[in-house]
Amino acid sequence: MLVIPAVDIKGGRCVRLFQGLADQETIYGEDPAVMARKWEGEGAEFLHVVDLDGAFKGYPKNWEEVRRIVNSVNIPIELGGGIRSPEMVEKVLNEGVSRVIIGSKAVDSPDFLELIFREFKDRIVPSIDARDGIVLVKGWEESTDFKAVELGKILKKIGFRLVIYTDTAVDGTLNGPNLPAIEEFLDQTGLGMIAAGGLSRLEDIVNLKKLERKGLIGAITGKAIYEGTLNLAAAIRAGR
Repeated sequence: MLVIPAVDIKGGRCVRLFQGLADQETIYGEDPAVMARKWEGEGAEFLHVVDLDGAFKGYPKNWEEVRRIVNSVNIPIELGGGIRSPEMVEKVLNEGVSRVIIGSKAVDSPDFLELIFREFKDRIVPSIDARDGIVLVKGWEESTDFKAVELGKILKKIGFRLVIYTDTAVDGTLNGPNLPAIEEFLDQTGLGMIAAGGLSRLEDIVNLKKLERKGLIGAITGKAIYEGTLNLAAAIRAGR
């Protein structure tokens, strides 16, 4: 199981949000590229990068910072936040990003998902952000009528094999991941998953790893490694 550090960018700086709330941010660094190199130096094999301003605005806002990360590390990165057209997907991939995360558009337009899946296949990873099993969009500011499991089944029918699943109720809280929700999603959809939200300590990695046999292939960690409640190198070893 991959343990993937998150680098979230807002206003050009490396931050973390509490439960995705734009007005509850903690700044952890002025230069996201420096932070990306730090995590690579501690053994990260993949980076999860989010343009938070892009997620809220609906179009990328921190592209220069993303480009500097791509040029600063030797490991692949996945990028999300405001990427909502095939042209932007292509631009991002051509700039060296390994795969693109699609969030709000995954709900808004199944036709869009089918189009970009045909063109880019596994270089697209849909993101499902949910609270109490209900999908949220637009930087987690709007609730939808979709259940996370229902959306997962639609994605699998299109052809996707992997999703990023974030439980927004625990994200940034350091209260541990929502293991029952993760297991239910895996059982009912048959999709592979990278889980996010709530990681706080090494025991969380151990518990998540037990779900590998059901399709969990990775876990994203953010606040825990920034606050020091989780040692990234130790977490990576525990995930192997």
